[in-house]
Amino acid sequence: MKLHELQPVEGSRKERNRVGRGIGSGNGKTSGRGQKGQKARSGGGVRPGFEGGQNPLFRRIPKRGFNNVNRKEFAVVNLDDLNKFEDGTVVSPALLLETKVIKKELSGVKVLANGKLEKKLTVQAHKFSSSAKEAIEAAGGVCEVL
Repeated sequence: MKLHELQPVEGSRKERNRVGRGIGSGNGKTSGRGQKGQKARSGGGVRPGFEGGQNPLFRRIPKRGFNNVNRKEFAVVNLDDLNKFEDGTVVSPALLLETKVIKKELSGVKVLANGKLEKKLTVQAHKFSSSAKEAIEAAGGVCEVL
């Protein structure tokens, strides 16, 4: 068998339905669209979510909560994530991105006190939780707020 001899298995492919090609085709005259009406017209039909003029579901459901447009989202780093660095390393947001500890910097980096820090590091971040700051300084490290 050669490449040019390959064919789909018999019955696996449907022939394209050609509408508007006479009464004998089964889809002549109105082309399977029925009689008149919005869906029979060219370009006719309704937008997604339209319910015939009834108040649509997305408008019936109440709005919830408050979305603050000025909210700052921080990339979170835990203390146990910092154990992978060598003693005396200056851990900056750029280094955290490079080592894939964080995916994006967002509005800044915040260090949280989840886990235990066993290394002496200089940590540069935009925010520190108070317990994280204490834990870093207790391990002999330094916290630098950017």
